Amino acid sequence: MTPSAPAKSSAGLALGTIYLVWGSTYLAIKVAVETMPPFAMAALRFLIAGAFLFVFLRWRGAAWPTRRQLIDNTIIGTLLLLGGNGLVAWAEQVIPSGITALLIGIGPLFIVLTEWAWPGGQRPTTMIITALLLGLAGVAWLAAPWESSVETGLPFYGVATILFSCVCWSVGSIYSRHAKSSPDPFQAAALQMLGGGLALTLTAFATGDVARFDFASVSDRSWTAFVYLIVVGSLVGFSTFVWLMKNVPPALAATFAYVNPIVAVFLGWWLLDEPVTARTFGAASVIITSVIIITVQRNRRTLTVPPRQAVAAVETDN
Repeated sequence: MTPSAPAKSSAGLALGTIYLVWGSTYLAIKVAVETMPPFAMAALRFLIAGAFLFVFLRWRGAAWPTRRQLIDNTIIGTLLLLGGNGLVAWAEQVIPSGITALLIGIGPLFIVLTEWAWPGGQRPTTMIITALLLGLAGVAWLAAPWESSVETGLPFYGVATILFSCVCWSVGSIYSRHAKSSPDPFQAAALQMLGGGLALTLTAFATGDVARFDFASVSDRSWTAFVYLIVVGSLVGFSTFVWLMKNVPPALAATFAYVNPIVAVFLGWWLLDEPVTARTFGAASVIITSVIIITVQRNRRTLTVPPRQAVAAVETDN
């Protein structure tokens, strides 16, 4: 059995959304933290987006979440949004964006390995591992850290923070697939943004971000980027990612980490007139090839498993 045409088209649309939206949020985060403390900015962003989505869903008749759902999604939101997003925003203060893109490109490897190590997890095929390494090589070629203008080297704590954020993101992503008490994907996204926003708020207080947040000194461009992050990055992007993690294999969902740097480079060329070189096109070709391989392998695996397992592969885990 194979996924129905609507299921395939929905997955394709969701992946395309993540590729484009999250590729653009690198620039938005960079602009927002110019005049906003990173943890306080992220906390406010996700609390506003989560509250809006939760109220909207309740207005549409969604059931009130159970205690187990609140606990599970608070844990997931903390891992994804404090560990995976807030730490990156903080680290980008000391790590160049190109190096950040390279380090985050390691994320899919963590996701596949976490899924493999999880009880009952699926072992990745040799071809998928090869494709993941190919995608990582493409990101390395695109970011070209050996050409960094940073003369004094990279701060170890910044690099370690980004790598730790990748681990948090992978654990949170796989946990979300296996949480049996999870509500529908959009309500789960709302609860995760609220739970993650609360964790970010506590962190912002602990690090002094709240005391440093001066609304009067926030620039117009930072406010514009902040609103973009709420509407497009969170309400659209994060909700779509939560849906993907419940409907497609982790290796396929994780390909956003390879494609986002390409989108970021081309948006920079289009909006900021940044140069695009032959290496850009070459690296983009390598990355896209890795995504195609993972997609084909995913479809072949679905075709070869028994019918009952194939149905489970395209349904949600809750």
